[in-house]
Amino acid sequence: MSEQTRSYTVTGMTCEHCVASVTEEVSEIPGVTAVDVDLASGAVRVTSDAPVSDDAVRAAVDEAGYELVEGGATP
Repeated sequence: MSEQTRSYTVTGMTCEHCVASVTEEVSEIPGVTAVDVDLASGAVRVTSDAPVSDDAVRAAVDEAGYELVEGGATP
């Protein structure tokens, strides 16, 4: 199965610790192979080798203490 990449926007991140927290939580979702977080824009790109639900990403972002405001669209 080919890799899938989906993009999200997360609010509330203000520093590299925030980026690390979001990256760590989202990386724990089964199937996720890479997480790229851009602090300046709040963009989070999630690459996976299996389908990952938007709800799973939202829950991981919530667990990290931030809010997913939009996303799921493949760029």
